[in-house]
Amino acid sequence: MSKVTSKYDIHIQGLENNKRYTYEFEGGNEFFEFFEQEIITSGHFKAQVVIEKNSALMQLFFDIEGVVGLTCDRSLEPFDEPIHVNEKYIYKFGDRFEEITDEIEIIPQNTATINIAQHIYDFIGVSLPMKKLHPRFRNEEEQEDDKFIYSTDEGSEEQEKKDEAIDPRWAALLSLKNPKDGQN
Repeated sequence: MSKVTSKYDIHIQGLENNKRYTYEFEGGNEFFEFFEQEIITSGHFKAQVVIEKNSALMQLFFDIEGVVGLTCDRSLEPFDEPIHVNEKYIYKFGDRFEEITDEIEIIPQNTATINIAQHIYDFIGVSLPMKKLHPRFRNEEEQEDDKFIYSTDEGSEEQEKKDEAIDPRWAALLSLKNPKDGQN
C-alpha cells in the first residue's frame, strides 16, 4: 500500500452492527497520478462515505464531489469537468476474498481494514462523459444532434411512398427475380 492510498483506509474491525458511520476524504493531483492513467490530468475531490454495517455485510454509500482536469477530444485543450457521483458498494462477509460483481465483494469476517481508494477512482472514472468536449464546443454539439430526427414509425406514409417509387433500373432487375411481375 502506498502513502497516497493509505489515507483511504477504513478500520472496520470493531465497528458495531446495525450502526451508521460517516467518513470524510479528500484527494488531489497526487491521487490521480498514483493510478498512472492519462484520462484525468489533474483534479481534486471531497468524498463522504457512509457505512451501514450488520453481521452479514457492509453497505458503503459514496458521495463524491469535485473537479477533474480532462483533455478535449476535439481541440486537445485542457479543461475542468465538474463531477458529482453517488454510488453504492457492498462488502459481504465470508471466508475468502472474492469480487462477485463490480458492486459486490466478499471479504473474510476477520478483515481489519478496507481501502476505498480504487472505488473512489473507479466511480469518478465511470462518471466522466464518453466524449470529452471542452465546454465551448458543447452547445455546438447539442445543436448538431438536434438536426437529426429519428422516426420509429415504420409504417409512415413517407416510407411507403419511397418504397413504391422504385428506380426504373431496379424495376428491370426485379422483373428477373419475379418473372410474373415483369409480364404485364
